Amino acid sequence: MAKLDGFIADFASFVWGLPLLILLTGGGLYLLILSKFLPYRYLRHSIEVLRGKFDNPDDPGEINHFRALSTALASTIGMGNIAGVAVAIAIGGPGAMFWLWVSAVIGMATKFFTNTLAVMYRGRDSKGDLQGGPMYFITEGLGKKWWIMAAFFSVAGLIGALPVFNVNQLTQAINYILLTPNGVEVDFMSNLVIGITLAGITAVVIWGGLERISKTVSRMVPAMVALYFISVVIILIVNYEVVPHYFGMIFTDAFAAENYSGEPFLGGVLGGIIILGIRRGAFSNEAGIGTAPMAHGAAKTTEPVREGLVAMLGPAIDTLVVCSLTGMAILVTGVWQTTDVNGVSLTAAAFDDSMPVFGNYLLLLCIAIFSISSLFSYSYYGTKCLSFLIGAERKHYYNYFYVLSILVGATTSLSMMINLIDGFFALMAIPTMTATLIMAPRVLKEAKKYFAKLEI
Repeated sequence: MAKLDGFIADFASFVWGLPLLILLTGGGLYLLILSKFLPYRYLRHSIEVLRGKFDNPDDPGEINHFRALSTALASTIGMGNIAGVAVAIAIGGPGAMFWLWVSAVIGMATKFFTNTLAVMYRGRDSKGDLQGGPMYFITEGLGKKWWIMAAFFSVAGLIGALPVFNVNQLTQAINYILLTPNGVEVDFMSNLVIGITLAGITAVVIWGGLERISKTVSRMVPAMVALYFISVVIILIVNYEVVPHYFGMIFTDAFAAENYSGEPFLGGVLGGIIILGIRRGAFSNEAGIGTAPMAHGAAKTTEPVREGLVAMLGPAIDTLVVCSLTGMAILVTGVWQTTDVNGVSLTAAAFDDSMPVFGNYLLLLCIAIFSISSLFSYSYYGTKCLSFLIGAERKHYYNYFYVLSILVGATTSLSMMINLIDGFFALMAIPTMTATLIMAPRVLKEAKKYFAKLEI
């Protein structure tokens, strides 16, 4: 297992090298500049679309704008926001948060382009149903000769969509917060029982298809964000005197990298902290990875730009709000300097520090909702990938593989799980960003037409 762990870590480090950093961050900056911040100027309009002002039940698609965003957010607002941010701060210190924010601002532009394309170039699966996602906008927008690139995305997506990291961290949270303090012995069998329970809950929802998934998560997502927001505000109030100090450190340490303890990148610690922040940001908001376009591609709309605008809100909610809450909670309580724990246990230590007795249980409730909602959305992404590769009538086979992987996630190490998903996310980003950059001028043309109509 140690050799396998090392191999997966090396694989993740290799694919998250300089070329991918240029593709994701440089590509996102290019899209930001190319659009001249055009979509950002219509944030108010994007909220109106999200609220249902332009909904038409007769439009093609499966779910409305709100449910599409909820499905996408259910996968992004997960353990990446709680455990992923904790990992970033444990390795990179306060400065890692700054590069997370940079990835979010750039990611908003990336999400606008990728999700507009997801509706512009929807395709039909083998059953004749309308579908969206990178695999479809690659083949429909660039032509069938690009099928290999679409298939590459889908194969990577089969592994990238597995819930192993979320399950691993939920299991760790249950052990750290609930079982160990109450004298319950934590071992392989206890982890397996947790895994079997989660597998059962997930199976009930995911075999109901997208309609059941979207209905479930559209109720869970707003509640989980609100509960988590209130919890962290309490922590900030308890530690109000150090909030300005640590908020300032996010900016100063981003370039000094004095608290960075990871591997250097391009010969220095600054490069290391940048790649750490971008990597954790990509895992958190998934901009440029290609998962969200699979959810937004199912939206009921005839206006692709509308869905791009709604999708653009994802990184703002996910990274600028939820990740910032986690980061500030860990920083102001000082647990990032005083404990040896990592991942979700570090966030739990922050909650316990400011809200003894009930803080941990409040976090466990948030984590349970975050993780379980993620389990539902990722299964949908995996079935879409398998459907593209071997036909819609066989896509349900992925769910069996998916449910079994929950047991694996519950009983293996954090480092192996986070590196495995990181590595395949990187592979998914290559075809997604390549196709998006090629077709970006088409999105801009569509956007100019749409905004011109809007202002008439």
